[in-house]
Order: sequence, then C-alpha cells, then structure tokens
Amino acid sequence: MAEITPGRAYGFFTDTSVCIGCKACEVACKEWNELPGNEPLFGDGYDNTGSLDAQNWRHVEFIDNVPDSTMGTGAGKAWLMMSDVCKHCQQASCMEVCPTGAIIRTEFDSVYIQPDVCNGCRNCIAACPYGVIEQDRDNGVAQKCTLCYDRLQGNMEPACAKACPTDSIQFGPVDELREMARQRVSDLHDQGVTEARLYGDDESVYGGLNAFFLLMDEPEAYKMPNAQNAVLPRRNNLGGYLGALGTAVLAVLGGLFALRRRREPVPATGPAAEPDIETPAAPDAAPDKPSEPKAGDQ
Repeated sequence: MAEITPGRAYGFFTDTSVCIGCKACEVACKEWNELPGNEPLFGDGYDNTGSLDAQNWRHVEFIDNVPDSTMGTGAGKAWLMMSDVCKHCQQASCMEVCPTGAIIRTEFDSVYIQPDVCNGCRNCIAACPYGVIEQDRDNGVAQKCTLCYDRLQGNMEPACAKACPTDSIQFGPVDELREMARQRVSDLHDQGVTEARLYGDDESVYGGLNAFFLLMDEPEAYKMPNAQNAVLPRRNNLGGYLGALGTAVLAVLGGLFALRRRREPVPATGPAAEPDIETPAAPDAAPDKPSEPKAGDQ
C-alpha cells in the first residue's frame, strides 16, 4: 500500500457483491479499538450484532430478500450482505449540531469524535441519518468508527480493511476508490448484473460519502436514504432558512397588528346606548305644613 499522506481524503469502498458475511471486519475492529462489545443476541436471522452502536463500529448486515416460495433451478436469489460503517459524510450533520466542537474533520478528511471534548449531549446521535453514533454507557461519550485514525497516523490501513478476506472492504484515497468502483460497476453490468449500483460516490448523498458502497439493490433495501431523501435537516438548508425568515416576519407583523388592536377603544357589546337626556333637577322640598290646631287652642 502507498504511503498515507495527511491532507488527502481517505475512505472505504465497500463492494457488497463479494461480501460473504464472515464478520472478520467486526472482530478486527473490536480487537484494535479494544471494544468489549455487547452480548450476542440472535433475532430471526444470523445477525448477532443488531446495529451500529458504541460497541459495534462495523456491522455486517444479513438481509433476507429471498421469497419464501420455492424457486426453480438457476432462478434463485442470494441474500444481501453488507459491512456497514460510518460514512464520514462531506456534509456531516453530526458536526453541525455538536455544541462543543468535539466532532472534527481530521487531516485525512475523516469525521472524528474527540472523546475528551464530548459532553455527552447526544445531539449527534439524533442528527445522524444512518444511526451510526451511540453513547457509551461506561464513559458517557459518543462513539463511532474513527477510520482507525491512530493507524493512519502510523501509515497503516484500517483494521477492518486489512482483515477482509474477499477485499469487499477496500481502503485508499477517495478519488482513486471512486474510479475503481465505477469500473467495477461497469464490469458487473457487462456480466449481466444490472442491479449493481453505487451509493454515495458523488455529491447527491450528503455532499459525497468518504465511505461509499456498491449495492445490489435499492438503498432502501439496506435501510439507507436514497438521493432524494438524503438531505440535511431542514433548518440547515437554504429553503429552511428562508422559511424560518418568512415565519419570523409574519410573527412580527402579527404582533404589531395585535398591539395596535389593543390600543383601540373597545366598542360597546350591549344594546345601543340611548342619547343623553338632561334630567331635570329635583324640586326643592315643600315647606312644612302648619300643624293642625289642637282642641282648646285659641
């Protein structure tokens, strides 16, 4: 492998068409990063990991897309398998919402969480569209794939790529990986594998993913947003800013109108008041009548 040079963008090209679900990447990641992992839990399939989280920075998905009905010879379908990981997005929503600046872009163009700066607010967890980040219950900080940042500094490729027996996970400069991936898709199409497609190799998905994929089905089958839905939260879009500005202007105008109405006299709500009629003054009290003479008075 060529020397890893700071200042150049590095990442993963994961070719799911040759993934065999061996989980060597998961084991190598845990071993190098000293992740104890969670208790294995089998659901209704062969996936004992479940999802990406604070203890699983690589997760091999087993997607059973084979119909239950018996199929004829040669008409069968293979399961979809994919080693999932942090995408190291160019437009990383986790970076935008981090209040402490704990999430940075390294000299290798990867997205890295500084554990000594993270305050455990969980904003990044809510913002990540891929469910990559989770808070470690022991140290209270957010954790995810680091692209083996410490290995890159020592001119070593990430542990998961080194351990992959089929080269499903390939590491290198992003621009070179994209050329390799497009050629791979072209070769598959020539072989009649028309369902092969790239995801995240261009700017249509969060400005481009430094860890992108060759998929064998629609992105939704792998529980990933398609290009139409892969947008930053509305508040971070130009349309969101304009919408918020319009709402603020309407709120101010509404407040001014309400204030003006409060200052206007309140109209009578009962029957119409009759015109004022001058009330005559009460007459002076009549003088006292002389008392009737009593018998015997002269």
